[in-house]
Formats: sequence, structure tokens, C-alpha cells
Amino acid sequence: MNKAITDGLALMPPAFANGLDVWSTEDGTSGSITYDSVGNAAFVPADGDFGGAIEITKQTTVTKLRYTGETPLLPGMYLRITARIKAISGNLPSVRIAGWAGNAASNHVSGVTETGPEVALTAYGEVVEVSAIVGSGARGGVDMVWGLDAAYGHFGLDLTGANGGTVRIDDIRIEDVSAFFFAQSSGVIDVRDYGAVGDGVSDCADAFEAADNAANGRKIIVPAGTYYIGSNLSLVHEPIFEGTVVMPDEAYLALRRGYHLNTYIDAFGDEVLAFKKAFQALLNFTDHEALDLCGRRIEIDAPLDMHAVVSNKNTFATRRKIYNGQFNVQASPNWDAVSVSSQARYSTANEFELTDVANIANIQVGSLITGSGVGREVYVKSVNVGAQTLELSLPLWDASANQSYTFTRNQYVLDFSGFTKLSQLEIIEVEFLCNGHASGIMLAPEGISFAFKDSHIKSPVQRGITSIGRACQNLTIDGCQFVSNEGGVDADQRTSVAFNVNANDPKIRNNRFVLFGHTAVLAGTGNLFVGNHWFQGDYQSDSPRVAGLVFTAMNVKSIITGNYIDNCFVEMTNEHDIAPDFSSEFSFGGLTITGNIFVATDAAPWTSFIVFTPRGSGHFINGMSVQGNTFKAINGFLDRIDRVDTTFADLDYGRMRNIVFEGNTFNGISELTFNPVSLDFTQATASENWVLDPSEYLPFGGWARTVESIVFNGEMTDSSGQTASAMPYVTSNYGTSSNQIRLTFPQATRGTVQMSVRMDRPI
Repeated sequence: MNKAITDGLALMPPAFANGLDVWSTEDGTSGSITYDSVGNAAFVPADGDFGGAIEITKQTTVTKLRYTGETPLLPGMYLRITARIKAISGNLPSVRIAGWAGNAASNHVSGVTETGPEVALTAYGEVVEVSAIVGSGARGGVDMVWGLDAAYGHFGLDLTGANGGTVRIDDIRIEDVSAFFFAQSSGVIDVRDYGAVGDGVSDCADAFEAADNAANGRKIIVPAGTYYIGSNLSLVHEPIFEGTVVMPDEAYLALRRGYHLNTYIDAFGDEVLAFKKAFQALLNFTDHEALDLCGRRIEIDAPLDMHAVVSNKNTFATRRKIYNGQFNVQASPNWDAVSVSSQARYSTANEFELTDVANIANIQVGSLITGSGVGREVYVKSVNVGAQTLELSLPLWDASANQSYTFTRNQYVLDFSGFTKLSQLEIIEVEFLCNGHASGIMLAPEGISFAFKDSHIKSPVQRGITSIGRACQNLTIDGCQFVSNEGGVDADQRTSVAFNVNANDPKIRNNRFVLFGHTAVLAGTGNLFVGNHWFQGDYQSDSPRVAGLVFTAMNVKSIITGNYIDNCFVEMTNEHDIAPDFSSEFSFGGLTITGNIFVATDAAPWTSFIVFTPRGSGHFINGMSVQGNTFKAINGFLDRIDRVDTTFADLDYGRMRNIVFEGNTFNGISELTFNPVSLDFTQATASENWVLDPSEYLPFGGWARTVESIVFNGEMTDSSGQTASAMPYVTSNYGTSSNQIRLTFPQATRGTVQMSVRMDRPI
């Protein structure tokens, strides 16, 4: 590259024959004394070696010769100044190329080298050539490094040494030698040419920016060395890192070309720091919506606090994606859970808050809360140390006004809890190898539409994905695999949870969940579970089974369709209800379970697949459909597929409504479940009152509340054998348990009836 040609720059100073009035005895700046007005210099028109030359007698310690014109020096440009000189008489001086650096405001640029190597004259009449290279970058062979501030120079030479000698100097040449350092045809541009110094101390931000501005479609090369960048830097052109950069934690490097993890690893020399800086750039608008991890395996030995990485943003709601890579957790004390026990007050008047919390400064956001009356998966959403209060992710169902709680903070590979709100983040094709040391992902307190797709979380120590607030609104988990770290633990002793949801509308599709304590705890509504397989069995015989899905809202309006539900059950409860007894509210219901496979192997006979656990009295089921499912027990029979866990309370069977169990198949189940159930009853002895018992078939031990139809199956006769055609009237809810039907005939009658009975009111 030659700027004199490509940019039309005038570099060569005029010949001495054109006059000495443009040659200064000082620095060459405006107003300085010129050689046409001093007595120790003259123009020699016919020197035998030089032709026209200037003759100077040295009279001062440093005798200067400077061109008063402003020779331009652009960023990335290198100039070579050359002079030929010979001694004529007197003392023999030394000579060096020299200049004066000026900035765009015509002020002196201080602190730069303004003289080249010094050469001694050793003989009279001997022509000696001296030269020096000046440029913006500290490159090998550059004698005077002027950086980016210098816009021009006054160039010439200095005579040093003894006074009293006379010399003649040929016309001074200035030429662009930028091609010595890089060629335009090479397609790269070097940051050193714009003042970057790889010493790890000098701030190179301006140099990198200048190189980027000058690249004009070329790549930017960062040679070997360590380059400190002290502020945010955005590069339009693609960088090639042979050296590395260091930056303050808060400063981001935005690569608008070559934006992927490999480039950041090259830039920072450390894969964890590279991921942090790449994510930091992703949320600071790099013109990219996705961070490609390039299939890299990132070894981590400490949680990644993702808000600390992007500390300039508390909220972010623009779609972003992290994809195609792996996190591999290494053993370290950094993963140890932190547990704190504290006394605190709770009032149902402020259901999402604990007050007067002792030792609150040691309680971390994201801590799991356990204690009397605390439901599953309740977390600390925020902490106010000054007010001694903390915000809960969910209400408490039966906590005392003043009691002790335990706050356990597990450590997560990706921890987003420091954000106030984070929405529309997608993690796709990423594997989390937690190795029994770390949990997987903790979401922000608020947000919407977090997506986890085609990814794996393997061996999390406690949790796969944790929501500590409502960033799980519209959560999507699609095509993923979760494998617990408790495969060798008996089912009822496991404590891990694959994921939890506090808000509404999660879409959980085509996933596989392996051997967790619970697959999911769901405190919201609008849950869609489609095409998943979750299994929670163990290697014991006749062992108990625990809940796979736990619904803790009341009317959940949720669908479980086409899943393989293996050695666990679906539980409906209200353990996050501050007033667990039924009042003026929706009770249990809104659940559709269709087309699933339910399997239990070597399970205790009292194991069921659908369980209600009311935490307070008066609740009932209003709206539930269980259709087209397959229920199967292997290596032993199960008593029933359905039951009510009355540990805390029972259901109100007199208020059941709109419950359907039909079209299901049963294998290895002792008592089948239908609603409505259609049965044949035979009365062998003529009687006016027939007591019929359909209770074995009715769901959840429900009452026999509704008779939909009665059909005589064959001839009905009286006690004398004569045909009896009178219809009976029905008494439902009959018997001490209200689970029988009494038919009352006008006369004693015997025969067979087919009756359709329900344990609910359909409307």
C-alpha cells in the first residue's frame, strides 16, 4: 500500500534549489526562523556529488533542519525519511533524522520519539546516507512511533556533536513505506500499525477502533502479545487473534463478524472467560441474535453468574439464543450448597413475604425454603436486608406466624437470578454435564418465554431447571433429556426435581426425564405435556412410587396427552394455597389425561397413577377427563389406578362434577375405574328393594350420585313367577358410605338390570 498513490498525498518536500525559506532552523512550525535569513547556511548549486545542496556550518549543540510544510501521517501509514550528507571542513559532527509531531489541532504531540538513530561522520567528502522510519505502530524497524494522535510531521535532520564543522546535505526524501509492513492485497490489517502495543498495559482501544475503521473489508490481525482494552469495543471487521486481549469485567467486546465462541476463546485465551464475554456481547447488540458455541466443551469449576457478566443490564427482553456446545462441571468447593436457618414471621395478609427475618444478610436470592407448612419448590425471589424482609416465589399453606425456616442455596451452571427480568432466551443443542456437582439452570425472577430445546441436563446434584419467580411463564422444554444423579437411590428417598413452574402456559413436549424425585412441580395453569417419557422406578420389590407431575394450582386447565408415564403418578394438590380449606374459589379440576401409557413395575400394590392430595377440607373435583389411556402393572398387581391421599383432608364427594373415566385399558389392575360405569345386577330373590353396589368401579372412592339409565336385561318376574313390568324408583348415595344405589319396585321383583351410574353430576 502506498498512500501517496492511493490517497494522492504529497509527501516529498521541495528541493533546496526552490529556496531555503521553507526550511526551518527550529521545529518547522509556523513562525520559526528559516535558513534564508541566517548567516551559517547557503545553497550550493553545483556540488559534485549532490548537484544542488544546502551547506550548513554547525554552531549550536543541536543544529536543526526542518521542512516547514506539514507532511501527513495517517493511521497505519509508515514514512521513511532519508538524507545524504558529507563533511566539508572543521569538526566532524553526527547526524540523525528528526521531526516534530503535530496533531489535528496543530498542537505538539508530546511523549513520542522524534529522532532516529544517530550516525557519526568520520571523513571529509565521504557521502553518508541516514534514514529513519516514522509511523503510528510499534513495529519492528520503526524508529519513531507516533501513535494515533499525530496527524502530520515537520521532518528533516539534526546535527549533533562538536560545533564548527561544515556539511553539505542533499535534497531530503520522504516516501511511503507502508508496504514494508503490510500489503493491501494480503486482505489483513495489523492493529500494531494503528498504535496497539501488546504489553498488557497500554490501552489499545483506540488503536483497535482505528484499525477497524481503516480495514475497508479486510480482516484485522492481532499479533502475538497481550493487548489491554480499557473500554467497550465494537469491531465491524473480522479479527484474527494470534495474541490475546484483556478487558475490565464491565467492558464488552462486540464482534460483528466472526461472532462465535471460537473467536472469543482466541481473543481471551480462556474458554470460560470467552463464554462470559461472548454472552456479554450478545446482550449488548452485536448484530447477532445467537451465540454459537461451535460444539466446544467448556470446563467449569464454579457457577456462572450471568447477570454479573452483563452487569450493565438488569432487564432484557429481546430474543437471544445460545446453541451447539457443552458445559462440563469439574469438582470444586464452589459448588457446595449454602444452608442458613433463620426465624421469620409470616402472615396470610401478605402471602408472598417473610418479615423480621433473622440473619437475613446471609440468605441468598434463589434459596430453596423448607419448613413446617411450606410446599414443594418455594424459593427466595428477592431479599431486602435493610427491611429484614424477603419475597417468596409462592405462598405458604400452613406456616406458623413465627417459626424457623431453612434456606438452601444450590449452585447452578447458568445462574440468571441476578437479572430483574429476562425474557425470550433460548438454549438449543447444549449439554450440561453436571456430574453430580452442580444443578443446571436457574431462571431470573421475572420474564417470559424461556426455551430449552434439543438439549441435555445430566446428573444435576439437585435441580435441572429452577424458576424462582415467574420467568417460567410460557416455558418451553422441547426434545430434551434430563437424567438425575439419583439413579441408585430408592424412589421414595430421592430429592431431585427436573424442573418447576410457578407461572402459566408451559409447553413440555417430546422429552425424556430419568429417575428424579419429581419430574415437575407445577404451580400455574395451562400446562401442556405432550409426547414425553418420564420414569421414576427403582430396583426394589413392592416399593412405593412417588409423584412424577405435581400440580399445586386448583383448576389447572392442563393437558397430559400421549406420554409414557413410568413408575410414578400424577398428583393434584393445593400445597401453595394460603387458605387450604375450600371457600369461594375454584376447586380441583380442569385436567385432561388422554392417550397416555401408565406402567408400574414391582410397585407396592397400593400404588396408583392418579392421586389427589387435598391440604384442606371441602374440596372436590370439577371437570376431569381420563380417556384412552393404557394402565399396566408388571410383576404384581395394583389395587387401583386412582386414589385420594387423606393425610391432610378428604374430598367432598357430594360436590363432584363432570368427571369422565372411559375408553381406558387395564392390565394387572385389580379394580377397574369407570365413570360412568355400566353394570349388570341380578336379583335372584324377589324383593321390593334392591341394593346395588357399583363402588368398586367409581373413581376416588366416590359416591354413587347419579343413575343415568336403567334397562331390564331379560324378563322381570314377581314372587309368583309372573311378568313384572313396573319401573323402580332410584335412591342414590345409599348406604353408610353413600356409594350404593337402591332400586325400589312397587312389588317384589327379581331379574337382571343394566344400570349406568356416575359418582358425579355431569353438569
